[in-house]
Amino acid sequence: MKMVNSNLRINMTGTESDPVAAAKRYQTALDMAAYADAQGFSSVNVEEHHCADNAWLPSPLTMAAAIAARTRNCSVGIMALLVTLYDPVRLAEDLAVIDLISNGRLNFVAGMGYRETEFHAMDKPYETRGAWMDHVLDTLLAAWGDEPFEYNGQLINVTPKPVQRPHPLFLVGGMSRPAARRAARRGLPFGPPIASPELEALYFEELAKHGHEGGYVYTPPADFSVLFIDENPDRAWQELGEYFLVEAVEYRSWKEEGLQRPLEFASSSVEALREEKRYEIITPEQCIHRHKTREEFFATIHPLIGGMPLERGWACLKLYAEQVLPALAED
Repeated sequence: MKMVNSNLRINMTGTESDPVAAAKRYQTALDMAAYADAQGFSSVNVEEHHCADNAWLPSPLTMAAAIAARTRNCSVGIMALLVTLYDPVRLAEDLAVIDLISNGRLNFVAGMGYRETEFHAMDKPYETRGAWMDHVLDTLLAAWGDEPFEYNGQLINVTPKPVQRPHPLFLVGGMSRPAARRAARRGLPFGPPIASPELEALYFEELAKHGHEGGYVYTPPADFSVLFIDENPDRAWQELGEYFLVEAVEYRSWKEEGLQRPLEFASSSVEALREEKRYEIITPEQCIHRHKTREEFFATIHPLIGGMPLERGWACLKLYAEQVLPALAED
């Protein structure tokens, strides 16, 4: 039987200024993660951005740990973790602890980041971020090894060690030739957010040059979209479209010249956003059809997008869990 790949996206985008309301939204996100896990979702994924006007999740490690504690079976992903914004030894420790809490269910995409304000806010080097990225990756790999290693002139042994050996599953993200080389040099999988035959070829060339085997490239399908499930999509777009726009407009405001990003939008209206079909509201029946007919389809359900009212978010998630998944189990 074809595997059903169901993913819950949690990035906490919204416009709430009341901390009590924000607390309720965070608590609901954890409740949704536990519910999705119990219903057989493949993964619950969080993200990272800082200093966002719409409060995009800035603490993916904390959130991932909380999700790991509330779930038992699904993978817990950080897509992406901006590793350049951390002290690398502390990051190795925190990720190991999350991997232990989850009993080896942690995975992440190691992102370099591109917004200068985030580097400034975290007091990390923006102009030399490529070299810093190399340092962070090398430190993580050494820290998760079995032996002490030299760090800044002293021998240290970072503990505890993660469950997954030799280290938690992660891909090196990026849409550049240096990113492809960075992954291949260490024998790590490469995860560009948009398919690029040129970068994929370079990655495998570099992988062979460094004597590594077993590497791979993963990119989302070309027709990837973020989904919200509703029995009446036309009405839902009229009632809920503004919440999708909150997220899309914020993300668009970070655009950098020459930088390719997934889910890039030109839309400034709900109608235009709907036409682009990167955010979609579809019926349970339409979602069932996609699962059955698309070879690489994975449903990314985004029930709390842009400050979505909690009751509508729950309705979306339950429609998927109670109508889509049972129909697929019958096949």
